[in-house]
Amino acid sequence: MEQQPASNPPPAPAPDGGPASDSRSAPDARVAPDPRVAIETVFRLESPRVIAAVARVVRDVGIAEELAQDALVAALEQWPRDGVPDNPGAWLTAAARHRAVDLVRRRENYARKLREIGRSLDEAVLPEEPADPDAIDDDLLRLVFTACHPVLSAEARIALTLRLLGGLSTPEIARAFLVPEATVAQRIVRAKKTLATRNVAFEVPYGPDREARLGSVLDVIYLIFNEGYAATAGDDWLRPALCEDALRLARQLAALMPKEPEVHALASLLEFQASRTAARTAADGRPVLLEHQDRRRWNRMLVARGVAALDRAGATSTGAPGPYALQAAVAACHARARTYGDTDWEAIATLYGLLAVRAPSPIVELNRAVAVSMTEGPGPALEIVDGLVTEPALRGYHLLPSVRGDLLLRLGRPAEARAEFERAAELTGNQRERELLRERAEACRGT
Repeated sequence: MEQQPASNPPPAPAPDGGPASDSRSAPDARVAPDPRVAIETVFRLESPRVIAAVARVVRDVGIAEELAQDALVAALEQWPRDGVPDNPGAWLTAAARHRAVDLVRRRENYARKLREIGRSLDEAVLPEEPADPDAIDDDLLRLVFTACHPVLSAEARIALTLRLLGGLSTPEIARAFLVPEATVAQRIVRAKKTLATRNVAFEVPYGPDREARLGSVLDVIYLIFNEGYAATAGDDWLRPALCEDALRLARQLAALMPKEPEVHALASLLEFQASRTAARTAADGRPVLLEHQDRRRWNRMLVARGVAALDRAGATSTGAPGPYALQAAVAACHARARTYGDTDWEAIATLYGLLAVRAPSPIVELNRAVAVSMTEGPGPALEIVDGLVTEPALRGYHLLPSVRGDLLLRLGRPAEARAEFERAAELTGNQRERELLRERAEACRGT
C-alpha cells in the first residue's frame, strides 16, 4: 500500500509524490517573446509583493489587487514603448502605490483612516527603489495571514491564497479544483468582502493569536499541495503545477518565518513528497504505487532540500515535534530507503503513534494501520481499520476500503478484498485511481 499526504489538516494518508515540475509550457527561446507575455510573467512573479505593499496603505486586499491590476495595465502601455525597467517589481510597486496614495487622498475619511493606521501616509508607503529588491519584508507575511484568516471558509482561503500569493487566474484555479469559474469568482469576491466587512486587520498576529492563525496558513498550503499530489477528481491523478504552487508558497513562508519550526517542517514534508512525483505515474498516466516505484526517478535534490528543512525544524524547535514535523519525519523514512524493502516501518509506526497523540484523527489511525501491517502483520492492522469503519469522518473516504482490501488480500481472503476494492472504486472521484482499484478488484478473482 502506498502512502499519501494528509488531506485532513494537518495529517492524513495519501498515495505518494515526486519532483513538482510545472506543467505550464515555457516560450521557445529561439522565438522573440511577445512583450505582453513577458510583462504578464513578471507581474505573476511580482504581484504578491505589489499587492502586499499596497494593502499596507489601503488596508483592503480587494482594493489592493485592483490597484495592482491598474499598475499592470500601465506597464502594458509603457514597457513595450520605453523598455522593461531594470527593477520591474519596484516599478510595479511604485505605480500601484501612487494610485493607492491618490485613492486615499480622495477619500472623505482620509484623516480617520490615518488615525486607524496610526502613522503618516509618508510612513505607510514604500521607497521608490528598495535598497535590496530581493528582500522580503513583513508586508508579504501580512498578506499570507490575511488571505488565510479563519473568518473565511477553507475553500475561500484556498482560492484567495492562490489568487493573491500564487498569482493564478480565476480560470486556472477553477481548472485546478474542477469547479466552475463562476464558483471560484464568487468565493474570491465573497472572501474579499468578508475581510473588509469584518474589519480584519492587515497584520501578523503575535503570541497565542499567531499560533492559532499559523495553523490555518499551513493547512491551506498543504491542502493546495494535496489536490495536486492526489487529485480528488478528474482524469489525471497528479497536477504537478498545483504542487509547484504550494511548494513555492511553503518555501516563501519558511523564508518569511525562519524561527517557526512547523513552517520548516511543512516545507520539508512537501519537498519529500514532491521528490517522488516523476515515479508516481507510468508513461500513460496510470498510478504507480510506492512499492513498485522506480526510486532512481526520485528527485534527490528535493530529498536533500527536505532533509535540510527538517534539520532546520529540529534546530528551531523548543518542545515536542509538531504534526507537520512528525509527518515530515515519516516522509524522510521513505526518502532514505533505497528500496521498498529497506523502509524502516518500525520507525514509521512509532511516528504515527506519536502523531495520533499529538493530532488525533481517524485518518492518522488509518495511516498507522498501514505501518502496523508492515511491522506486526495484516491481522493487527485489520483490527485497527475495522475500528474505523463506523467513523463519520471516513464515511465516503475511498482509502478506507482500499486499505482494508489490501489487508484482506494479504490475509488470504480475496473475495472480501475484491468487494472492498470495488467499493473504493465507486467512492473515488478520480478516474485514474478508479481504474487502478478496479484492476485490483479483478485481480482478486484469480487469487
